[in-house]
Amino acid sequence: MMNMYLISLVMFLIGNMIFVSKHKHLLIVLLSLEFIVLSLFFFLQIYLMMINYNMYMLMIFLVFSVCEGVLGLSILVSMIRTHGNDYFQSFNLI
Repeated sequence: MMNMYLISLVMFLIGNMIFVSKHKHLLIVLLSLEFIVLSLFFFLQIYLMMINYNMYMLMIFLVFSVCEGVLGLSILVSMIRTHGNDYFQSFNLI
């Protein structure tokens, strides 16, 4: 059981390191966010199985994570259509 917690923690930390270090491309940032969500889902599943709780909370978590992914992809598509690439340096807010 402790090994699964450690795997989930390492996944979370690796996702955060990628999120912080690879901030030039929007697609890599979105993929690292999905990796973080996957590690949180894994941790939540382990925790709910340990306390013998029902898994309905996981379905709600998956719905919100899918909505987050769709929102990120729509931002990526609109950014590529307007600017031609997904570099943050070519995106000007002014």
